[in-house]
Amino acid sequence: MTAANQTWTVLAVDDEPNILAALRRLFRATGWRILTAANGEEALALLAKEPVHAVLSDMRMPGMDGVQLLEKVRLGWPQFARLLLTGQADLGSTIGAINRGWLHRYITKPWNDDELVLTLSQVAQNQQLEADKLALERLTQQQNDALKALNAGLEARVAVRTEELAAANDKLKRNYLTSIKSFTALIEMRGSAQLGHARQVADLARRIARAMTLDAETTQNLAIAALLHDIGHIGLSDTVLARPVNRLDRDELRRYQLHPVLGEQALLASDDMQGAAPLIRAHHERWDGQGFPDGLRGTAIPLGARILAVADAHEDLRNGRIDGQALSPLEARRAVLAGRGTQFDPAVVDAFASLFSTAPPKPAAPVLRLPTAELRPGHTLTQDFVSPEGVLLLSVGQRLTDDLIERIRAFETKHGLTLKLAVQLPKEVTP
Repeated sequence: MTAANQTWTVLAVDDEPNILAALRRLFRATGWRILTAANGEEALALLAKEPVHAVLSDMRMPGMDGVQLLEKVRLGWPQFARLLLTGQADLGSTIGAINRGWLHRYITKPWNDDELVLTLSQVAQNQQLEADKLALERLTQQQNDALKALNAGLEARVAVRTEELAAANDKLKRNYLTSIKSFTALIEMRGSAQLGHARQVADLARRIARAMTLDAETTQNLAIAALLHDIGHIGLSDTVLARPVNRLDRDELRRYQLHPVLGEQALLASDDMQGAAPLIRAHHERWDGQGFPDGLRGTAIPLGARILAVADAHEDLRNGRIDGQALSPLEARRAVLAGRGTQFDPAVVDAFASLFSTAPPKPAAPVLRLPTAELRPGHTLTQDFVSPEGVLLLSVGQRLTDDLIERIRAFETKHGLTLKLAVQLPKEVTP
């Protein structure tokens, strides 16, 4: 508030009417609002009713003197400026009052008109600066509070959006793998001996990768390569596919040994498959360099391809793909172990062997095989749901919803089946 602002008010207190009149005349040109009181009691009564900005009091007054009055003003209205008109004889008590914080300024009598107006103008300016400072602090605090609220809201929105994006990315990843599995299932339908082979190879390859503590990207590329490792079979005849590898003639074997190359070439145009394509090409290479198509040896073979070679060979041995004689799980494992250091990477074979150790398995989440009537939203598939014809219908990890359960039940009714699906219960549900 500036001195020129008419709302700035000063209360003059003096027991001499001529002094009050002189002060009114002096301050008239300033535009200030001037109130007067003849003694301390009158001044306090006026202050209880009228808001002012400064109190200018004479020192010597009957009853309550100026210092006593201004002390009461400090106690009751500390925001008001307090000024004292005092003579030379009262300077000691005046200085003491200033030191105790009762006074802001003092003016000696007789005063100089210009100095008195200047003093009060400075008081008005200082009050305005303090008011502006407080207003700015309040505004700053309001803005800080608003900014904190905005940041809190923004953080909450970012957290929600991040969660939504993570869920969307997870769903996209599942759909991506499900599409690959579905495509693989269609390829495998060319021969019954192939049904489920790619999914079994992928499952075993993932388990070996976990045993070797491979990073997520390598494991992901390996899983995709495992699902598509036989995509090059599309270019082979039904005769070649139906005959065990050890019974193929020279020309048939030559064509068969091209399927890793054809598989890599089939994925050339897909950006997302470039991590998996080299593994598909090299999954029939051997640790001793006697494999195909490129005769790579040892660590020159990509690690994912070395893992895929073990998983694929194990499953081929179990289903008789190698020589027409299906081996038992134990016999297939022994055959893989026998190839350690020749056909297969020793480290990979060791990781494979660790999967079948006698160590007790870790406790798993509750898993049940439920009829479709007992399926509930929130159940998660723990095994691929495959039709009797070998077509992948739902992929492992699929979380069931009301709509999806209805479609499963409709499929069961339409085809006259009695289905049971392997599911994991939600964490809050116990069997």
